Amino acid sequence: MSTANLLRLIFLAAVWGGSFLFMRIAAPVLGAAVLIEYRVLFAALFLAVIGFFLKKRLALRAHWAHYLILGLFNSAIPFLMFAFAARTLSASLLAVINATTPLWGTLIAAVWSRQMVSAKVMLGLALGACGVALLVGFDHVSAMPGAGIATAAVLFASFSYGIASNYAKQAKAVEPFANAHGSMWAATLLVLPVVPFFPASAEPTIGIMGAVLALGVLCSGVAYLIYFRLIQDVGPSSALTVTFLSPLFGILWGTLFLGETVGWYTFAGAAIVITGTALVTGFRPGLGFLNKSKAG
Repeated sequence: MSTANLLRLIFLAAVWGGSFLFMRIAAPVLGAAVLIEYRVLFAALFLAVIGFFLKKRLALRAHWAHYLILGLFNSAIPFLMFAFAARTLSASLLAVINATTPLWGTLIAAVWSRQMVSAKVMLGLALGACGVALLVGFDHVSAMPGAGIATAAVLFASFSYGIASNYAKQAKAVEPFANAHGSMWAATLLVLPVVPFFPASAEPTIGIMGAVLALGVLCSGVAYLIYFRLIQDVGPSSALTVTFLSPLFGILWGTLFLGETVGWYTFAGAAIVITGTALVTGFRPGLGFLNKSKAG
């Protein structure tokens, strides 16, 4: 992997780790529905501008149903669940539990294809579950009202990502940029009917709206562009390594900017979850990361 792509990977992990920070800032004020409607709308508008200059078309007539399915499972549902949980759980917890996404994806794929998983994958799934239990069990927020429901919401968000990834593999090929752009417009339409039932609790400040703008443009729009560039340059296997890095940044940003408490259980739980994810995905640093591409 070239230095440029390595820097892109680290920047992407930092940005996606920061998304949990921005949700923690904005969700208690705006609520889950309003926050996520802003997020997907800002991302869709940003990608529309990029698409205009790059002359990339969506082909809505041919792919509208595909965009709706992808927008539902890859954006609308998980974003809403994370925003709901962000009112209770710390950014650190959100970031680490999100790292279980590949575990859910593998489990769903096994059920989808009706194939037994290997002993190594089963061990990885078990480690992932143990890591989440350790995190939630020892973290002080677990004693707060609604912490159990919030944790379940994050796990459901990761489960939804797993559905989306498996669907994308089975669906007919659509250009990656069009997938991102179209799914964001679809998510905007899907979240909109929910907004009147969950209004904001207060008027947002400039700081809150800044966090929302960063969440939509930086953590969704820009992040997608970088991610697709990585997939093109180094392949999906190496791009997947962002899963292992983003929890570290989630913990870092939560500690630096929100003063969140990080205990031994945070690092232990994160290490167990990441180890389980590595086992499930078959990730091997020497082969899957450093040596994947030498041409970039």
